[in-house]
Order: sequence, then structure tokens, then C-alpha cells
Amino acid sequence: MQLVILDRDGTINEDRDDFVKSPDEWQPLAGALQAIAKLNHAGFQVVLASNQSGLGRGLFDVAALNAIHRKMHKMLAAVGGRVDAVFFCPHAPQDTCTCRKPLPGLFEQIGERYGINLKGVPTAGDSLRDLQAGLAAGCAPHLVLTGKAGIYRQQALADVFPEQTQTHLDLNAFADAVIAARTNSPAL
Repeated sequence: MQLVILDRDGTINEDRDDFVKSPDEWQPLAGALQAIAKLNHAGFQVVLASNQSGLGRGLFDVAALNAIHRKMHKMLAAVGGRVDAVFFCPHAPQDTCTCRKPLPGLFEQIGERYGINLKGVPTAGDSLRDLQAGLAAGCAPHLVLTGKAGIYRQQALADVFPEQTQTHLDLNAFADAVIAARTNSPAL
């Protein structure tokens, strides 16, 4: 099975300092939905791993989160794409949990659900904690320079991110790189 794990806010859709709390506030980044469709058409299953602390903070409820994801799924279907599963941490930062990124709990849940070892599975996000969580679960970290990471478009990444991090302008560039890497790898 070919699997890719993506962050949501700042990677697929516009991030907001006041949280994405409703379907109206969920707006895809340019080309992100098409990038997911491209991954799907190349044989990849796409799964999301997303901190949703707005739930734990009482800013929105599960019904609102489900409505946001229905909008995302509908918009993806319109461009020929799909997200196969959404894993999210509902906890606030002060809660003691293992699923809030940068901890690897969401990734471990994905590995268990799919019955696979996540070693080398590409994961993309726009923040250090996205990459730390994936790396702790054995994933290959990819930074997209959208959302929170947009500040790095004009700056050197310095020593902020793990050494093995691959950097991409956006989710479309990430999709191209992942597909090219699979195509160029010896017999799968």
C-alpha cells in the first residue's frame, strides 16, 4: 500500500490564528485539492493527521468539524480526489494526551488502523511539530512552505527542522516529488 500522511490547516487549507471553526472558514490553498487528486491517481491513499484543539477549547464542536470535513470531501470529489481517513487530536494544549502533535500518537493510530509500519511513509506539514510527530513514528518528513512555514520562503531553514526534511513550495510540489520518488525507486 502506498500511503501519504498530511497535516490539514496550513497544508491543505488556509490556516487561521483564530482556528477554522466552520465550513465557511475552511478555504483550500491554491492547487492543494488537485495535488491530493494527483496523489490518488498515482495510487496513493491520503490520510490526514491534524491537531484540532479548537474542540478542547470549546471553539467548535464535533458536528462543526464533521461539516468542515464534508465540505473538504465534496470539494475533493469535484476535482477527482479523496482523503481516505481523517485522524485528529481533539485536546487542548494543557491536556495530557499522546495524540497531540508533536507527539506521535495520531501517526501510531494510523499505523495500527492500516496495519503497517510507517517507516519511510511521506508526511507533509507546515510546522515543526507536524514533522516531529511523523519522524517519531518513522515517517519521512516533508515541509511545505505554506501556512505557518510561509515565513521560510525568504529565509534559510537553518537548524529549525530535522536534517532529513525535504522542503517543497506547496502541496503540489510535494505530490510531484513523492510520485517521482516512487517512480524512480527500484522495483516496488
